Amino acid sequence: MYRILTINIGSTSTKLAYFEDDSCVCRESLSYSAQELEGFPTFWDQEELRREDIEAFIVEKGIRLSELDAVAAWGGHTEPVEDGVYAITDKLLEQSRSEKYGNHPGDLGPRIAATLAKASGKAVALSIDPPTIDEFSSLARYTGLPEITRKSRMQSLNQKATARRYAKDVGKPYEELDLIVVNMGGGTSVVAHKGGKMVDANNGLDGDGPFATNRAGSLPAGDLIDLCFSGTYTHAEMRRKITGQGGFVGLLEENDMRVITTRAEAGDAKTAEVLDAMIYQICKEVGAMAAVLDGHVDAILLTGGVAHSDYISGRLKSKLAWLAPVETYAGELEMESLGSMSYEALSGKRPIKTL
Repeated sequence: MYRILTINIGSTSTKLAYFEDDSCVCRESLSYSAQELEGFPTFWDQEELRREDIEAFIVEKGIRLSELDAVAAWGGHTEPVEDGVYAITDKLLEQSRSEKYGNHPGDLGPRIAATLAKASGKAVALSIDPPTIDEFSSLARYTGLPEITRKSRMQSLNQKATARRYAKDVGKPYEELDLIVVNMGGGTSVVAHKGGKMVDANNGLDGDGPFATNRAGSLPAGDLIDLCFSGTYTHAEMRRKITGQGGFVGLLEENDMRVITTRAEAGDAKTAEVLDAMIYQICKEVGAMAAVLDGHVDAILLTGGVAHSDYISGRLKSKLAWLAPVETYAGELEMESLGSMSYEALSGKRPIKTL
């Protein structure tokens, strides 16, 4: 029997699960408010907080660190890679920490996984379906500036897991479906899946596309340049405004979507307008991905923690039903994917790759 601890760190959450083979024995999701995190200049500074909470989970659940066979995590922005299971090596951690290929709080996951695996003395540290999976078409990479190309950055783990679950549910190969998967969490990724590949998407991990819980979303380039050179903000502060202090955190000073939707449903006009503006922008992005798929869309799939909101999912279904069937997979299938793919790797059914 293989014992596997899985870690999935988001902007405002740490999701944990313990597996024996591919069966989940226990799981927990830890949430952090904007107030709890505002004292950390960058998400890298949260490493000790997140690790201590993970260690508390291990103790509380009676998990023996020395008996673990693997500690698996999502995260680690590295050079573009294929999907699959990767060994967490020094090279992977160095590339992730450099921020050359992007950054996200999930990048703490591989660091903490490596620390816990080393402390175990037995476990291997694994990164599953990392965020820099790159299956983009050549046309999707272009911008109007030769210095800048569009990059494949999204919640890759849940994107793949949700698309494959839908394919299983309808009894068709994932590779034969054209899908648009909308993953709504701290950021929102709207991804076109064609022929089993994620061929285009907004850069939801770096703030591009619809604004979200703590992402500013796409901004007018001229105004953004002016703000950057206004002398008011440092480079680090501007990065933080785009990812971390943007979206609902900036507009409403709140990052809990449950609180936000409750306010809107109670008649708070300002909150309702901001919420509807986010929904409006998501629909625009879905329309763009429908164009990428030449108008042939088998289904639109809503997933991520925000999809639990009937307020949001209901309005999205109403506005998008003309385009394709809309199905909701609220929450995430990420932990199951982390566990099952780790088990397949440990049992030799799936290769463990290295950068």
